[in-house]
Amino acid sequence: MIDLERLKEKLIHLRLKTMAQHLEAILNEASDKNRDILFVFNQLADLETEHRWQNAIKLRFQQSKLNEKITIDQFDFNHHKSRKDQKTQVLNLLNLDFVKEHKDVILIGNPGTGKTFLAKSIAYAACNANIKVLFTTAIDMINHLIAADADHSLLKKLHYYQSPDLLVCDELGYLSLGQQGSHLFFQVISQRHQVKSTLLTTNLPFAEWGNVFDSTTVATAIADRLVHNSEVLIFAGESYRRKHK
Repeated sequence: MIDLERLKEKLIHLRLKTMAQHLEAILNEASDKNRDILFVFNQLADLETEHRWQNAIKLRFQQSKLNEKITIDQFDFNHHKSRKDQKTQVLNLLNLDFVKEHKDVILIGNPGTGKTFLAKSIAYAACNANIKVLFTTAIDMINHLIAADADHSLLKKLHYYQSPDLLVCDELGYLSLGQQGSHLFFQVISQRHQVKSTLLTTNLPFAEWGNVFDSTTVATAIADRLVHNSEVLIFAGESYRRKHK
């Protein structure tokens, strides 16, 4: 027993706490069932691996800034023809291959057509796959970047938005970003282009992006980078929220 306790202490010292917690039970099981030492090591390693995986997923969700856990089974594909027609494309996005391929995703549609719901579903699926995700609204991102520019921490804040494997930028188009905001948005998109994936939701077609950004030139430059290697889904129909009030 003294040797067992010493081994537990060594495992804890090596940060193998889960293995230490289950050591005695696995040894007893191995003894009862006449299992060899490989069985013991495999069982303990599996338990430690699963524990670390679950902790990693919890951390990814906390880092993501998602305020809820939304899954695709809650999405009503029958609400509108545009949802039905793009169901296969939506489900393929949940495979997350686009993240591995550094592709972007743009969801376009009027308010209430399901863009944010899908964006959060994809973001949550990515968290569960242990992918580094950050969810933000376009205006929140720009406000934080402008504030960082004012207190001389802009490079650090730009890195914050450039580093996630998947950046989900929601609600582009509801408010104008102004000159400084437009240039900061361009910097984020430009640095992420073909290096990391960005998922953008907007209520405006590309032709109207000049209303959001400072100039048509900036709007075109941003759209050009996003569309270059992307999946574009367009949703139509009345607001799902309004229909189910």
